[in-house]
Amino acid sequence: MLTRLAWLGIEVKYLEPARRFYEEVLDLETCEPPTADRETVDRRPDSVIAYRAGESALVLRRPTGVPRGGVHTHFACSIPPAEYDDWWERLSTSYDLEEYTFGEARSLYLYDPDGNCVELGQQPVGGPGIDGIFEIVLEVADLEAAEDRYATLGFETVDRGDERTRVRMNGPMALELWEPQLGLADARGGVHVDLGFETENLERVGEVLEPWTCSLERSAGRLTARDPDGHHLTVFER
Repeated sequence: MLTRLAWLGIEVKYLEPARRFYEEVLDLETCEPPTADRETVDRRPDSVIAYRAGESALVLRRPTGVPRGGVHTHFACSIPPAEYDDWWERLSTSYDLEEYTFGEARSLYLYDPDGNCVELGQQPVGGPGIDGIFEIVLEVADLEAAEDRYATLGFETVDRGDERTRVRMNGPMALELWEPQLGLADARGGVHVDLGFETENLERVGEVLEPWTCSLERSAGRLTARDPDGHHLTVFER
């Protein structure tokens, strides 16, 4: 139903230190912000900046409007397996990294200036450098209810935590839903995270969203919703 993660929006207190981290540390290149941010960019260009991460955009926003973007969000970026050791050597000189292995794939974890936990994980991507966002963690109040809601959008549960306080679901990217907790590297699920998705059937998505979203706005070729946990979803047709 949802075919691509178009953007992940996170909140930053000040753009300049965030810009230095994502441009100078993670080597991301700027791109045009999503259409949802164009009016803000025109009015306050110092409030929004977007970076290309493969086929998705990472959008940094100062808290000047709604949706604000996620706070203390844990998200994972794809890097080519062969680049991992170079990333580790480079980043470990300035950051206290943590490493975890998932099967044969390794991931390193570090924090940006606003407390977002950024994971760089080995994935089958071409690169060079960061080439996609493959996982996003949302904090939810009621795990079972949230899982049921995102299942209606086509996400499929593939793993459950031992304590039944988190689930992992596959869709356009891996979506992890966590009840409040600390995860690997003391990461937390994001609060009021903003996600943008593409779809080939906007009418069907609207039918699915309407029963369970707290608000649902329709405009030409676009739906904007807020779920019961305060996360924002924007869905538009390709």
